[in-house]
Amino acid sequence: MSTKKSVRKKRFIDAAFKAEAVRIVHTSGRPQREIATDIGVSISALGRWVRDDREADLLSGPHDDLGKEIKRLRRERDLARQERDLQKKQWPSLSGKVNEIPFH
Repeated sequence: MSTKKSVRKKRFIDAAFKAEAVRIVHTSGRPQREIATDIGVSISALGRWVRDDREADLLSGPHDDLGKEIKRLRRERDLARQERDLQKKQWPSLSGKVNEIPFH
């Protein structure tokens, strides 16, 4: 008895398709789940495209809308803090015990 695994090919979705899907989400007022089903993608993929678009829009530069500009600047600040905190972290093996040799 042989078992056959179904191999699912990953399809390539271009940027224009993603942009149109995001536009539909923003303008139609329909739930993302319904739109994802209609266009044949997973809800998680569509949600990721919408989230990525939102972040790209926030980080795209100065905005005329003061609220958007404040959100963009806060996001930039948060990213800078995260990067700074990562650089500050020390390796656990170097936490103040540089001259000690561990014995196991």
